[in-house]
Amino acid sequence: MTSVNRQVRLAKRPVGRPDDSTWEITSEPIPEPADGEFTVKVDYVSLDPAMRGWLDDVKSYVPPVAIGEVMRTHAVGRVVASKNAKFPEGQLVSGQFGVQEFALSDGRGALAVDESLAPAPTWLGALGFPGMTAYFGLTDVGKLEKGDTVLISGAAGAVGSIAGQIAKLKGATVIGIAGGPEKCAWLTEDLGFDAAIDYKSESVGKALRAAAPDGIDIYFDNVGGEILDAALARLRKNARVALCGAISGYNATDPQPGPSRYLSLLVNRASMTGFIVFDYLDRFPEGMEAMSEWIRAGEIVTREQVETGGVEAFGRTLNLLFDGANTGKLVLEIGDH
Repeated sequence: MTSVNRQVRLAKRPVGRPDDSTWEITSEPIPEPADGEFTVKVDYVSLDPAMRGWLDDVKSYVPPVAIGEVMRTHAVGRVVASKNAKFPEGQLVSGQFGVQEFALSDGRGALAVDESLAPAPTWLGALGFPGMTAYFGLTDVGKLEKGDTVLISGAAGAVGSIAGQIAKLKGATVIGIAGGPEKCAWLTEDLGFDAAIDYKSESVGKALRAAAPDGIDIYFDNVGGEILDAALARLRKNARVALCGAISGYNATDPQPGPSRYLSLLVNRASMTGFIVFDYLDRFPEGMEAMSEWIRAGEIVTREQVETGGVEAFGRTLNLLFDGANTGKLVLEIGDH
């Protein structure tokens, strides 16, 4: 095993889209665990749209990544040295390990991974934060009920693809918005969505009127912008909008305008609620149990797009999210397997 730990650190805060100057690859010795700690050889790191927001020095739900700090992310890896009885050598674990080849942990926030249930990358997707975001965003924020009509933007992404399947399992009619015919076909043919709208080739407003002539009960928003306005225009009475993300504006250099159709919330006595999955950490066992049962039964289809290239490929891989070039959960493989 190598004696060097290569890491991706934030070199400077990007203005707009991150580029090569945003990142610095550094090396340091592999950390040795003290009592209560363990060292993880990182196998896969998670790529998520929220990571872009963590690069800006603004007040948010978590502190920004500091200049010179290892880039924050969730990861899966194997314990290679341990002085923590709960995480013995050889155990596969997930946790907030960062974009690096080796990580030191005291066990807080770490989770032993059951490889018999699903392969490691799935624990960064359906069995990780994206899956829990979809679960609690629908059940808690969206107050999903059987018979609802549910609209999901970013529907071919890590969160949206799981949210749509959960809604179908709960007896809802599900419409997904995605970019390109391949993604739309995946939603309807493989995931069981009732309809898919290709925002790249058709008018979302017009297509939504055709797909949901009586309006929508839940809008699960991952993109913001014009698509949020189109959804607000189709709300039914007592509809719920769950604000999960707004990737359409994450690299914008100017402040983004608010929705112009917000009065639809008043007219329809609807609600629009933002949520952060970290607020549900104490209820993760509930979500994990449900997701695990669905995966075992083959009722949830999981898909991970695993990119290769190690730490050097991190910047390029992250930008795939903003190009709409991923389907399902985007994961970067770190090191050799």
